[in-house]
Amino acid sequence: MKKVILIPMLFCLFMLNVASMCSSDDDSSSAQDPTPVINAATQGTWRVTSYIDSGTDETNHFTGYNFTFASGGVLTATNGTNTYQGTWSVTSDNSNDDSPSNDLDFNISFITPANFADLTDDWDIVTYSANTISLIDISGGNGGTDILVFTKN
Repeated sequence: MKKVILIPMLFCLFMLNVASMCSSDDDSSSAQDPTPVINAATQGTWRVTSYIDSGTDETNHFTGYNFTFASGGVLTATNGTNTYQGTWSVTSDNSNDDSPSNDLDFNISFITPANFADLTDDWDIVTYSANTISLIDISGGNGGTDILVFTKN
């Protein structure tokens, strides 16, 4: 009699285990934590060491400028003579787009001047470290690829 009861119980436990392994919840609710990127960006000042706009190298537009990613989302670029303010943030992006494997967006916004306004975008983070932040944006309109690399001073 005990075998008759034990077999259905084992079957039920097996099915529960299989059901949990085969869950269709593809979300995995492991959204990337933006905190490490924010912590890296807010340490010191940065310079643009590469800005490729759809295949055209426009790094020279930012020569001599130091960028500060301050708390509260304030982004400042200064070369000692000119200072421009914008905003920045790092957000978790759960859209299933063609971005690299990272689910984080590095958002930059400048209104003026035009060269700095070109940086305005929700960049995908390719890599980041204490010394380098590499970003990419693949345009949905024309399919052009922009690359932006900040290196710590």
